[in-house]
Amino acid sequence: MKRIIYFLGTNLAIMLVLSFTMRLLGVEPYLNANGLDLSNLLIFAAIMGFGGAFISLAISKWTAKRMSGAVVIEEPRTPTEIWLVKTVRAQADAVGIKMPEVAIFNSPEVNAFATGMTKNSSLVAVSSGLLTAMSKDEAEAVLAHEVSHIANGDMVTLTLIQGVVNTFVMFLSRVIGYMVDKVIFKTERGTGPAFFVTMIIAELVLGVLASMIVMWFSRQREFRADAGAAKLSSRSKMIAALERLQAQHTPSALPKQMAAFGISGGGGFSKLFASHPSLDDRIAALRAS
Repeated sequence: MKRIIYFLGTNLAIMLVLSFTMRLLGVEPYLNANGLDLSNLLIFAAIMGFGGAFISLAISKWTAKRMSGAVVIEEPRTPTEIWLVKTVRAQADAVGIKMPEVAIFNSPEVNAFATGMTKNSSLVAVSSGLLTAMSKDEAEAVLAHEVSHIANGDMVTLTLIQGVVNTFVMFLSRVIGYMVDKVIFKTERGTGPAFFVTMIIAELVLGVLASMIVMWFSRQREFRADAGAAKLSSRSKMIAALERLQAQHTPSALPKQMAAFGISGGGGFSKLFASHPSLDDRIAALRAS
């Protein structure tokens, strides 16, 4: 999940900064004497949308390391570090990718993530909590899951999808801002403050809705990474790892009536924003494969 959170958070920040900067500099090729030029707006939105997504991808490793505090294992010293590096190297060789950087971040949570701009420039990081709570077989399956994400090119595919949704968010938010400014506030010359304010609000709202699309895609890729991990390690090890995660999971403390709206509620509306399928669904998919 951290991989998705870091990427989406960085992407949103970059998009807002780019939008604000372009507005301050007056770089708006889609606005002319005749009003809103939809063709130029679409080109502008595509350049900005894909540009923001690829900037996020380019700095994904740097961002993940800084946000998580992950420390890359340069020279493995402890038995655990030696085992981690050896396991990831064997898995990388098996799927035909260059050896990823291997890192550990200090967190009591059982967690791991993989990120990077390309298959051959990637990072696999695990939490100290995972190394404590899981057996080597279970940890091996988790590493195989992350290596499968890299081999499947999930970060690049996520970037392309994010670029598409960014483009439509930027396009539609400016159309909405223009319509509100002209129809409701009746600005006659150029655009007024209502255009900028409405555009930013629409960009935020549409960005949240667009994240549902990205999260749906992420959930499908998790099933594929689980299947890849089952081939790299074994299906029984991957199921055991997921069951260990299930045992570590703390149920939501929210009342039943509110649980569907909580982050950890695991159902209802929250499912639309979940980056991962439920552990029950993932285990069932592996058992049925």
